[in-house]
Amino acid sequence: MGVVVGPRVIDAGASLLSVLISPVPVAAGYPSPAQDYFDGRIDLNEHLIKDITSTYVVRVTGDSMEGAGISDGDELIVNRALEPKDGNVVVAVLDGELTIKRLRITRSGVVLRAENPAYPDIRVPALADLAVWGVAVRCLHRL
Repeated sequence: MGVVVGPRVIDAGASLLSVLISPVPVAAGYPSPAQDYFDGRIDLNEHLIKDITSTYVVRVTGDSMEGAGISDGDELIVNRALEPKDGNVVVAVLDGELTIKRLRITRSGVVLRAENPAYPDIRVPALADLAVWGVAVRCLHRL
């Protein structure tokens, strides 16, 4: 179903993590002349996290979001301060159960949509207890 496992707080007091960054983009199509050096560093905290006080990492279980590039075992960076909008991938709590789905707001109501045709849409009944826990902003995917 694509559920979350144990949100982890990102420690604001943690040391900054920076890695080397290539000075040129790397072609994914035809190869370009190789650069055998790296230019400067990029701070992954600054690049991946916009609001440290509202940012969590959740681990995904299940395959319901594979069409969105989110696989079993991936980790999502989730911002709880963002206003959820139609089309966002969200961590939702529906009747006490956590799930990751694409939020669709339609004329007939709210739908939590899986990104895998093997899973049906979840049409949220009017009397259901739904809370959007946070908006996914990045997916950390292992190769």
